[in-house]
Amino acid sequence: MTLTKKAIVHSVANHSDLPDAQASKTVEATLEIIKKTLEGGEDVLISGFGKFCVKNKDKRKGRNPTTGNNILLDARRVVIFKCSSVLKGKLNGKT
Repeated sequence: MTLTKKAIVHSVANHSDLPDAQASKTVEATLEIIKKTLEGGEDVLISGFGKFCVKNKDKRKGRNPTTGNNILLDARRVVIFKCSSVLKGKLNGKT
């Protein structure tokens, strides 16, 4: 099952005794801060969870899988996630 933004809002509301509308604003504001920080090229570190990093990728050769034609892929920025050791431990049953 995929965790949706709606489910996150509902969980925040239940854990913090906030009304759903306020929990929604809180989640939206948090996500907006994360997006703006990443757009600016900065990393986002959430202790005990992990780190979102912006990585620059250079131009490179690629291939269209449908036609088999060679193409040149533009340089771009991508977001990668590095899991914290705390989260890795929880995922592997270690506390």
